Amino acid sequence: MVGTTENTATFDVVGVGNAIVDVLAEVDDAFINQHSLAKGGMTLIDADRALQLYEAMPPGLEISGGSAANTMVGVAGFGGRAAYIGKVSADSLGDHFGRDLAEAGVNFSVPGSHEGLPTARCLIQVTPDAQRTMNTFLGVSSHLTRDDVDPELVASGATLYCEGYLWDREVAKDAIRYAMDAAREANRRVALTMSDQMCVDRHRQEWQTLLDDRVDVVFANRSELCAFYQVDDLDQAVDAVASHVELAFITLGPRGSLVVNGSQRIEVPADELDGVVDTTGAGDLYASGVLYGLSRGVALEQAGRLGSIAAAEVISHLGARPGEDLAEVAQRIIG
Repeated sequence: MVGTTENTATFDVVGVGNAIVDVLAEVDDAFINQHSLAKGGMTLIDADRALQLYEAMPPGLEISGGSAANTMVGVAGFGGRAAYIGKVSADSLGDHFGRDLAEAGVNFSVPGSHEGLPTARCLIQVTPDAQRTMNTFLGVSSHLTRDDVDPELVASGATLYCEGYLWDREVAKDAIRYAMDAAREANRRVALTMSDQMCVDRHRQEWQTLLDDRVDVVFANRSELCAFYQVDDLDQAVDAVASHVELAFITLGPRGSLVVNGSQRIEVPADELDGVVDTTGAGDLYASGVLYGLSRGVALEQAGRLGSIAAAEVISHLGARPGEDLAEVAQRIIG
């Protein structure tokens, strides 16, 4: 596999994604209906809509986020060395984003932009059934360019982890390809998370080429993977992804996850918990456990187990940040 030189790396994982400040609040279904929101989905909104929804939402949590940033926080929480590449503006939310990541133990050194759009924010409404409805104003985050990507930083990470949500604008696509090429040139592992079924539907053709040329590891849930290969049968999708990448980690909700390594299929059970409060960040934290496990050279089943425990922990409370000491979890699982 590309990227097996963890012992020479400064960072275990370098993440690339949309740098977003998450605003989470608990609401009822009446709020969802009143504001014509697509329950359980992610909708891109403009600045005016973002302001209107923000003012209508009840008080909640404000925390640095975005899918890949959540994953990097999880890696750091496990005791791993994580860095992040994303674009913020030189405004109050951008400053908050940088401070918050630093406090979580994640290296973030991309300077805030003094031109153009403000820092991105994601307004997340959490209903009593634990579904999260995301309304995202991408602001400056989606305008990441190759000038924002430090190839030396990328090369210093054992794994480069790229977020599918960022794959929309041509400049961002170019930045991701540039980062992936820098990682491969340094003999590092490259991972891609498919992020969302709508992302898959938009980018299927380009991602097929990306998987063949630049990606070693894929993260997806069942619906994303089946949509990517346009099949209904999970086994067909799993066989297909095994022919394109060296490793795939497929989350299956209450059924746990499936690790795909060539012809090998490893079923990893979901971690038990008393109840689900908020599914925000479940996939992000699953990836953090897996990536941390890979950085420590553990067995694939153990890496999946770390992912399951992190995902279960984060959905047991509001928000996409772990409330438990993940380092203790790692100690319990892998010693």
